[in-house]
Amino acid sequence: MLTLTDSATTVVKAIIDQNPDAETVGVRINSQGADANFELGVAVVAAPEEADLVVEHDGARVFLDETATTLLADKVLDAQVGQDGSVNFAIGQQPGV
Repeated sequence: MLTLTDSATTVVKAIIDQNPDAETVGVRINSQGADANFELGVAVVAAPEEADLVVEHDGARVFLDETATTLLADKVLDAQVGQDGSVNFAIGQQPGV
């Protein structure tokens, strides 16, 4: 299952906390086909889609569509915040996998 680094957890929680409906917000990863291209965006929804996998770590919620769930099963999500406040997400291999 996808895991989150401490940095990614902090960033995702910060995104969630900026929304008034924080209990329903998560960062959603949508696959763009089976060639491992992904789109990352903030989803403000009442609940994840029915087929989504919800990865939750210390209050950070990430919603994965079915294809992303499969392709990211052995991956880790990381995030870096730039000096200008911009966020860059990266997906890497889990250690030991």
